[in-house]
Amino acid sequence: MSEKSAPRRKHGAGAPTLAAQVLELLASGQAESRTELADLLGAAPSTISLTVGHLVTHGLVVEHGTSSPTGGRPRKVLRLGATSGYALAADLGGRHARVGTVLAGGGLRDVDTVPLATAEGPEVVLPQLAEALAALAQRSDAGSLRAVGLSLPGPVEVGSGVVTLPSRMPGWNRFPVRDWLADRFGLPAAVHNDANCMAVGEHSARSPVQRQSITVKIGSAIGAGIIVDGRLYRGATDAAGDISHVRVDAAGEVPCSCGNTGCLETIASGAALVRILREAGTDVDTPADVVRLASDAHPGATHAVRRAGRYLGLVLAANVNFFNPDAVYLGGIFSTLDPFVAAVRSQLYESCHPLVTRHLAIERTRLGADAGLVGAGQFALQAALADALAALPATAIGGDRRRPGATAGRRPGTIPRQASPGTDSAPGGA
Repeated sequence: MSEKSAPRRKHGAGAPTLAAQVLELLASGQAESRTELADLLGAAPSTISLTVGHLVTHGLVVEHGTSSPTGGRPRKVLRLGATSGYALAADLGGRHARVGTVLAGGGLRDVDTVPLATAEGPEVVLPQLAEALAALAQRSDAGSLRAVGLSLPGPVEVGSGVVTLPSRMPGWNRFPVRDWLADRFGLPAAVHNDANCMAVGEHSARSPVQRQSITVKIGSAIGAGIIVDGRLYRGATDAAGDISHVRVDAAGEVPCSCGNTGCLETIASGAALVRILREAGTDVDTPADVVRLASDAHPGATHAVRRAGRYLGLVLAANVNFFNPDAVYLGGIFSTLDPFVAAVRSQLYESCHPLVTRHLAIERTRLGADAGLVGAGQFALQAALADALAALPATAIGGDRRRPGATAGRRPGTIPRQASPGTDSAPGGA
């Protein structure tokens, strides 16, 4: 795939084909054999073998040795072929960006932090970010650069790749971020909300058994990413998981950046804790200052952090009772604080039905600050895979154009396991 000849498509349009799901599972590292693919996708082994055979014929998948994970009959190991390589990924925050390279299979390398001020707007920030990513690509020895992914701290309209009505990103509203990156690098690009990227990255590092989860990012603001049956759920307008603006009685009439009053963000976010502590006479300027004080057992900071955790837990409890997930993962800078995590966990156990919390895991993100980078890179690699498939003739993969739910040979009564955690499942989405 040359840098300038990559076919363009509407990313996120329609449901993924079986071939796309196979490629995405191999790219994320969740499967490496035909048997694992059949199990994860709920498809007949013959159907998977046929699809994999077509992908091998066209060089998108290669057979790479054998393995015997259970000591039984050796299985042929599958790897990505012509689409292998890596993606450049960036996780943009308010004052800096983390950048790194994400490999097919989910590996992360060459992580670095670049000082950037998001408030300066996309015309200033994106060229600086592109320079940092280009320098990273020049140093990389991970193979061919295939795509670019970006995690943004604001709502993203995935179909068009633009930021929509961000509350803390002046100048970014409706800016075509994805197209800017695609034109700058001459490669497929993917742009998603930071909480969704964190959810996808964290899910890829977890056991396949945990297929329903809520991942919460607590930084200057609060956001959540939702995984349903192993796939990211975006909602009808890409706004699923925006718990930051749920009304909380304890917030009273405190004005929120969204223009409303009494939102969770006004009493539980990093920006809110900075405001609350400054009003109490404590010298803090950033959420990192709050974390530092709470880590040093500062009474005011510790109390504020515990209270924020309780309020977050209260809002999460309604979602957990409704959704009944396997796990709640806590990420972002405040998830590093034991008092905060303990307060969230305590509130969930107090407010949720025992049937809901019986097997509920409430944990910090395993990937920590890297979860968003891994997710952004996974989205980017999926964009490259989608373009590689789009370049093939319609009959090149056996005419497999059915929706996943109509996969031939699916076992009766089973719900197919969808591709990778980054495969979007957004009813009505672009």
